[in-house]
Amino acid sequence: MTDPFAALPGAVFDGAALSHLGSPAREQRELAAGRAIAPLASRAVITVTGPDRLSWLDSITSQALTALTAGESTELLVLDPQGHVEHAAAVVDDGERTWLIVDRTRAGDLAAWLTRMRFRLRVEVEDAAETYRVVGGTGSAVSALPSVAVWHDPWPGVTAGGWGYAATDPHPGVDRDWAEAIVGVAEYARIAAGGDERSTAPAVAGELAAEALRVAAWRPRASREADGRALPHEADWLRTSVHLDKGCYRGQETVAKVHNLGHPPRRLVFLHLDGSDAVLPEPGAEVLLDDEPVGASWSS
Repeated sequence: MTDPFAALPGAVFDGAALSHLGSPAREQRELAAGRAIAPLASRAVITVTGPDRLSWLDSITSQALTALTAGESTELLVLDPQGHVEHAAAVVDDGERTWLIVDRTRAGDLAAWLTRMRFRLRVEVEDAAETYRVVGGTGSAVSALPSVAVWHDPWPGVTAGGWGYAATDPHPGVDRDWAEAIVGVAEYARIAAGGDERSTAPAVAGELAAEALRVAAWRPRASREADGRALPHEADWLRTSVHLDKGCYRGQETVAKVHNLGHPPRRLVFLHLDGSDAVLPEPGAEVLLDDEPVGASWSS
């Protein structure tokens, strides 16, 4: 299916995602100022329904969700038995349904795993990637969209039961105001056409602009920073995704051990390239300091 935003002048796509519309830097400024929205084709939606949904998700993920109230936004991680990050999901519940926003490349695997973990509990999992779309932007810009749910990113706040590892104060993401609206495919098409029932439709920004704002705020993303052996502590994910005082879940022993020791084996750091070279490093490229390897590039 052709993305309706492909009809916009100057639209450049990277696979299924709208990368930019000819001016990524300007789009980034407009997005940060709340004058633009970004269609996020790289994101997908999973829904969980049933009376046991919150207590069930609480029992198998890193976040305390049993007492999550309608409209409250949070984030969860699915860890492997050794505590490595397998999946990350934005979470918002509307009182009847729990909405999970995930990286599209991992949505099918997460939906399949959740389905296998239902056992006899009263929950139903649906991969809704083809039914709903995700649009990002500032809280004020996104809240005006005709959505079924809006997730407000808690980053970089330290949520209940969480812990912050950033050594910088104030945190670079302290002014981050980011939200993601879940809209039906018909509404998504109307937004692309500028007919979303508002008198003044916002400009449109590509995912390059959204990614630039994310990286500037030191905000981790599973498809970029979870490389198969990443621990939550290494990307400061304990801020928003882990409750250190909740009940047992897969990978909890590693989370508690590393936190109590206080020494994650690796750390995700911000590398600012000055622009003197137009060639960006590929993800996974070795980073050198005085000819000595000090890490690898995870995002570019």
